[in-house]
Amino acid sequence: MPALWLALHFPLLPLEALPLRQHSSAVAARGRILASDAQATAAGVKPGQRLSTALGLAPGLRVIARDAVREAQALEALACWAGQFTPTVVLAPPEAVLLEIGGCLRLFGGAPALVEAVLAGCAAQLWTVHWAAAPTPLGARWLACAGVGGIFPERSAMHQALAALPCRIPGWSAPLVARLESFGLHTLGDLARLPQAGLRARIGPAAVDALMRARGECPDPQRGFIFPEHFAVRLELPSRVEHAEALVFAGQRLLATLAGWLAVRQRLVRQCTLQLTHDDGVVTPLRLRLGEPSADEARLLRLLREHLERLQLRAPVEALALAADETLARPGASAALFEQAPAGEGTQACLERLRARLGEAAVHTLRCLPDHRPECATQRVGGDADFAPFSASTATMPEMRPLWLLDPPQALAERSGAPHWRGPLQLMTRGERLESGWWDEGEAEAAGDVRRDYFVARNPAGQWAWIFRDAQGWYLHGLFA
Repeated sequence: MPALWLALHFPLLPLEALPLRQHSSAVAARGRILASDAQATAAGVKPGQRLSTALGLAPGLRVIARDAVREAQALEALACWAGQFTPTVVLAPPEAVLLEIGGCLRLFGGAPALVEAVLAGCAAQLWTVHWAAAPTPLGARWLACAGVGGIFPERSAMHQALAALPCRIPGWSAPLVARLESFGLHTLGDLARLPQAGLRARIGPAAVDALMRARGECPDPQRGFIFPEHFAVRLELPSRVEHAEALVFAGQRLLATLAGWLAVRQRLVRQCTLQLTHDDGVVTPLRLRLGEPSADEARLLRLLREHLERLQLRAPVEALALAADETLARPGASAALFEQAPAGEGTQACLERLRARLGEAAVHTLRCLPDHRPECATQRVGGDADFAPFSASTATMPEMRPLWLLDPPQALAERSGAPHWRGPLQLMTRGERLESGWWDEGEAEAAGDVRRDYFVARNPAGQWAWIFRDAQGWYLHGLFA
């Protein structure tokens, strides 16, 4: 499956990751604006501006210092949430997350459907996001930073989209961008058309190597996000909440993150605790215990709503924290090898076609019979008999019996008193005596009266066999898969 990377770029992450935000706010670092809300943007404030210019445009602007720790925590929470779409998630700090979705397209019904589900999840959590999907992680990230918002499954389409991007998109230094523009190089396509040797001599190898990785012309290995062993996420609210019902939205954001973590870790949760931190520092624990382990986000959300509807807050809440207290491994379940057949195209229809093509005698099933003799414990059923699936669980036979029996049993050579089958056989069990069968003695094609000692044996090649010894010698009667 070709690689396809979905890049999620969060341009307002420095602002949206902060708690207790007010209208007309902006985040600044080193005297320049990093992100601004809608009110500040409407007043003319934009990223990259000097702080003095922003204050001149919006005198009432609330300037907040950048909090790199909260940004990193928000990015990790987003990575955990993304685990419900793909197990391969890469952090691309300071404001992006990369998802390798090439191996998950069939599960979600194609790239458009998967991208739609991811964007819906971002919108439900009130994240402002730019996105793009491309065969290379860096190419997808650059396209997302530019706000392209498209799926480019082929490299040729990605190259065409990258060629139109301005040289400032990769985040190179201002002096380097200015130097490129002085050469008349305004887009990445202009750079890609130049000889690499001369370009390296003029601007250095770092930018040229980055361009090659983005275009897929050299390897770009990624370090995947390591999902934590234990789930615990904290969320500081953008404003103090005085009514418990109003905590549902923030709780849903935490439960979505938990659902992603459970999907990647292949676990189910039986109990989790939502801790409500009040503005006076007191913490109220709210335990959510399920009747049976589950990983269903909707089910957890319904349970949370039930608890919050009956909860009376002792004081306003300013932060939430969710921890998975009791989890257990998700039990394995084998899916069907082939797609489920539509109505009228099941097993019976398949058998009908096989019998029509190969003949009645060529197709048969097995029926279990109550007989201790192995060759008499099953019966072939053909013709128009109803199909009844045969399995070891439906057969009334003891453990350590193979389903593959030889008809007739194969005589084995004996050397120094030990049986040989592709080498000397090592007996792995004690003898099991099977005898009698006088009731059909002398009948045509009947097993008759038998007296055998059965053993499970293994040859030097590691093959397991079911053998027996009777008055005539050693015989191979069955093979284990």
